[in-house]
Amino acid sequence: MSKIAVVYFSGTGNTEAMANAVADGAKEKGAEVSLFESTDFNAGKMADFDAVAFGCPAMGDEVLEETEFQPMYDDCRGSLDGKKIALFGSYGWGDGEWMRNWESDIKEAGAVLACDSVICCEMPDDDATENCRKLGAALV
Repeated sequence: MSKIAVVYFSGTGNTEAMANAVADGAKEKGAEVSLFESTDFNAGKMADFDAVAFGCPAMGDEVLEETEFQPMYDDCRGSLDGKKIALFGSYGWGDGEWMRNWESDIKEAGAVLACDSVICCEMPDDDATENCRKLGAALV
């Protein structure tokens, strides 16, 4: 059985809703799923999981959240080489630049992107929720 971590930051609940859909998709494929807020995850936990889905909304000038999520991600970055990873997050402005930059960084760290990242504007609609479920399933 695959062990999947879904790690997220959510300020308004939008990315949390996405994280729950990602977790549901992985569970439907038979994975053992652990859901973590970013403050509860670190590099020491990376080896416990076969794959990790990271979720963070666009903040400020289309960057990852800087006080909780970014430090956790920076801590985990050295453990990404060869790890199966998926990315998701919501935004309220911009064009998804934060996700493109994040995908590039994930690849530079040697991770394997399991599927296309999922982004949505504000609260996920039915299509975004279904895409999050598919993202979770792709990690299994």
